[in-house]
Formats: sequence, structure tokens, C-alpha cells
Amino acid sequence: MLTIDKLIPQGRGLAAVLLKRAATVELDWDVRCKSRFDATDSTGRLLGVFLPRGTVVRGGDVLVGEDGSLVVVKAAPQPVLVVRHCAHHGAPSDLMRAAYHLGNRHVAVELKPDHLKLEPDHVLADLLRRMHMIVSEETLPFDPEGGAYEGGGHAHGHGPHDHAHDHDHAHDHDHAHGHDHAHGHDHAHDHGHAHDHHHGPGHEHARDHGHGHGR
Repeated sequence: MLTIDKLIPQGRGLAAVLLKRAATVELDWDVRCKSRFDATDSTGRLLGVFLPRGTVVRGGDVLVGEDGSLVVVKAAPQPVLVVRHCAHHGAPSDLMRAAYHLGNRHVAVELKPDHLKLEPDHVLADLLRRMHMIVSEETLPFDPEGGAYEGGGHAHGHGPHDHAHDHDHAHDHDHAHGHDHAHGHDHAHDHGHAHDHHHGPGHEHARDHGHGHGR
């Protein structure tokens, strides 16, 4: 067994040629969020991983063996729920609302510009559909956002960002976006949504879109 007790986030500082030649290991999220685990790499070697407590392994990270050998981590495809906004009855900003509610429930979520990913949960799937989101079951790599106190040097879920942003960008964004789109949501949907008009908190429409799995 090859003992591994060091991790290089995203292979930072390593030559591309070394990473190309390195062995790989595919791990799902349940394994990567642990700091102690066994795995088998692409060459058939058994790996005994012993990282500092609290370390979370991300796809693209590089494990370093006691003999100096490198193993590149790949996020293995796994069952996930993919959440998208409804193009006909909603807006991309609906994803932010969905992420907010999931965050309140301390759910691990991967944030993408046009969708969210989370581990399968039928209760959450039903909640999201009631919020008029489109929820589908797919098999994809899953790399959720890290918490504010995540160990292992991974800030924001994707490794330390050494971009040296001065943040003195002088954003004079006077874009004058009128946004006078009159979103009254009086869209005259003739889709048979069974509008109950039970306007509960946060559900101005209470529309039952019945978005099935995988639209």
C-alpha cells in the first residue's frame, strides 16, 4: 500500500508534463469529504490516504505519496439532482432563491451559472419543484461548495485563490438598467397549472407546474 499524507490543491506549482504522466484516482463526494480513506489508482496501486483532519479532496487536487509519486484526483460521476430554472415561467435569478433555501438547510450544493447540483433527496426535489424549478436526476461529477471553515486550504470549494485581486476596480457601473419589464407575472398561462391561489409565504403564484424528472 502506498501511503499518502500530502495534498497539493489543484496541482498548483506542478509542471503540466508531470501531471499528464501521473496516475489518477476517481473518487465520489462521499469519499472526498473524508481525510482518511483507501482507494485504488489507475495503475492498480492501493492507496492509504491520511490527510490532516478536516481536509476535503477536490477534483483536480494532487495526492503525493511517501515515495514522491503523484496521483491526480478526478471527481467520479455519481447520482445527483440537477436544478434549473423554468425558462417559460421563471428567471435565472430563481436559482439564487433555490440556493438560499438549500443553504438554510445546510445542504451541500454545487453552484453553476445555469444550474445547481445536489445529492439525491426526494423531499428536497419536491420542495424545489414547488418553487417552480425543473429538477432532473442525472449522473455527473459532484464537487459542492466548501463551507467558510473548510479545512485543507480549500476556500470557496475550489482551492485557495491566489489571484491578488486588489478589489480597487472602481466599479462605476451606472448601467442605467431600467428593468421596467413589468414582471407582474400575469402571463396568462394556459397550461393547466391548477393555480390554487393559496398564496403561502414566498409563493406568489403557488403554481403546480408538475415539472417531471428531466425536462
